[in-house]
Amino acid sequence: MTSAERQLHLNLFILDTGHHEASWRLPESDPLAHVDLDHHRNLARIAEAATFDSVFLADAPVLWGDVGQRPSGRLEPTLLLAALAGATSRIGLIATASTSYNDPYNLARRFNSLDHVSGGRAGWNIVTTAGDAAARNFGLDAQPAHADRYERAAEFLEVSTLLWDSWQDDAVVADKERGVHALNDRVRPIGFAGRHFRVEGALNVPRSPQGHPLLVQAGSSESGKDFAARWAEAVFTAQPTLAEGRAFYADVKRRAAGFGRDPELLKILPGIVPVIGDTEAEARELEAELDRLIRPEFARRQLAGLLGLEPEQLPLDEQLPADLPAEDLIEGAKSRYTLIVELARRERLTARQLIGRLGGGRGHRTFAGTAEQVADTIEEWFRHGAADGFNIMPAVLPSGLEVFARRVVPILRERGLFRTEYTGTTLRDHYGLPRPAGRSGTAASRAAKIPAPGHRRPRSCTF
Repeated sequence: MTSAERQLHLNLFILDTGHHEASWRLPESDPLAHVDLDHHRNLARIAEAATFDSVFLADAPVLWGDVGQRPSGRLEPTLLLAALAGATSRIGLIATASTSYNDPYNLARRFNSLDHVSGGRAGWNIVTTAGDAAARNFGLDAQPAHADRYERAAEFLEVSTLLWDSWQDDAVVADKERGVHALNDRVRPIGFAGRHFRVEGALNVPRSPQGHPLLVQAGSSESGKDFAARWAEAVFTAQPTLAEGRAFYADVKRRAAGFGRDPELLKILPGIVPVIGDTEAEARELEAELDRLIRPEFARRQLAGLLGLEPEQLPLDEQLPADLPAEDLIEGAKSRYTLIVELARRERLTARQLIGRLGGGRGHRTFAGTAEQVADTIEEWFRHGAADGFNIMPAVLPSGLEVFARRVVPILRERGLFRTEYTGTTLRDHYGLPRPAGRSGTAASRAAKIPAPGHRRPRSCTF
């Protein structure tokens, strides 16, 4: 595809009342939006009317942050997206799920089911989940080491893809005349035995419309970039400057080629938090209004935890301490740690100033300006090798999305950068990605076989 033919991919990152941590305090905001199905339906429908590629829900198996700071707790994302599948018809539906605190069989089944329910619109944002708090919810004293989490994730993906392919596309024949629903020789156990998992299979759901859900990844550490280059088809990333965005883009595409993949089939979508006004001054005033509503005592506690400090070690009106832990000693969210420390050092920010910057987008590119200026920024990154599209993260929801859809999307369309209508029906269609071919009837598992003497196919039960 030539540069003239390339078009942007836009994903809506839904986060309760918006990505600014103080958005819930605005008079217009519903502080219970995070558990309101109608709120999520409305956002998905607005994004679909604007022909976004997809909507995305973040998640973690732990209570996020400080419940005093902003709305906390999230509805389980695959369940919520199943409900949104019935409220929409074309937009993709991407849910986050952890490879550290799930098992492949259940999770592969869940995403396969979502792909069936939505008619081929499911995507999985793969995370390895940092933090001791999540580990303690699953009987562990501390999080597994960073390298161990990624090793488990790679094996998890191998098992999952084998399970999705354990049914051939033509396995189900539904021949009423002969009384044959599916062909037994086209549904095959995967017989996987690895370091972390032993899974016999096959999956108990037929192959889905997309074959595999779209695979998304959001880590930017060295391990995360290698994992994305090996497995991901879309990458959500936080890159605050054009130079950093270009460097990340080139690095991950190069790694993908090193794994024998076509780099064009790996879509990189940096996050952007747009605050849009009729004038630049109006946009900056809207941003300042939100920043004034941040409660720094909550935010300092959260920032200190991410940096491996106690809150009293982080005076609000001083720059970050010189003796922060080295990145290689961080076992949690390494890429986010590095991004925040580099931002603070580069711009010589005090802790209070850093909290203000992070409150709007947690290290993602924040931009306050007119619709034309937002479109200019998006085009600059797209045309200069920093993005294949963007993860749109409105500071306030739903108003920020409404303004973006009404004012920015038409500009992008006028410039020939974004579709005017959907041309396909599946999420893979939207991202211009092929459907995985699956296994042939004679394909062997890539993994060692589980010894299963006397194995017999389980009998179904009829009541």
